[in-house]
Amino acid sequence: QVQLVESGGGSVQAGGSLRLTCAASGYTYSTKYMGWFRQAPGKDREGVAIIYVYNGRTYYADSVNGRFTLSQDKSKNMVYLQMNNLKPEDTAKYYCTAHPELIFGTEKLWLASTYKYWGQGTQVTVSS
Repeated sequence: QVQLVESGGGSVQAGGSLRLTCAASGYTYSTKYMGWFRQAPGKDREGVAIIYVYNGRTYYADSVNGRFTLSQDKSKNMVYLQMNNLKPEDTAKYYCTAHPELIFGTEKLWLASTYKYWGQGTQVTVSS
């Protein structure tokens, strides 16, 4: 089992920045992927950014590419999502996720149902 705890959410004005942190604990040795999804009220959970833990390769949703940066500290089992130039449409609850197996196919990479472990989420609110 892997436990994930998010922190760093909050309220910010459009154009501002926030940094989300996810701390993983438990049986993290087998973790292959970590990342973030988000869910706004009435919408499906959507992928934001994913990192392949082994080599640090990152994947971004088109909507955040160039504004968000995902990084990791493997020694601490933590990932960080730096969010810059935030927009009102970024408002959502952000969830950290982790998965212990290889994922084949881009489509599966962005499906919430692919991932085994989830945190409780942290709210991000961007006002215009």
